[in-house]
Amino acid sequence: MLNFEKRDIILIVGLLLFMIGLIPFIAPIYAVLIVIIMYFGIKFYVGSRQKSIQKELGEGICADCGSKISNQKCPNCDFVNE
Repeated sequence: MLNFEKRDIILIVGLLLFMIGLIPFIAPIYAVLIVIIMYFGIKFYVGSRQKSIQKELGEGICADCGSKISNQKCPNCDFVNE
């Protein structure tokens, strides 16, 4: 779930800039802790969201009607064609 991907570089750079922005207002150690918590929170949220989308899609979606495909057939389009 916490695999490192290319887009994580953008997340890390954004969080580092956010940390630099926080340093004038709070102690640097607190800024670092906030950014670390934010990183793992975002990674956890994105991972759980991807799992729920994958579970919802299953085998895929029909290009014609947008229904969920089950058993290699669309329940709407294949039923009408038969």
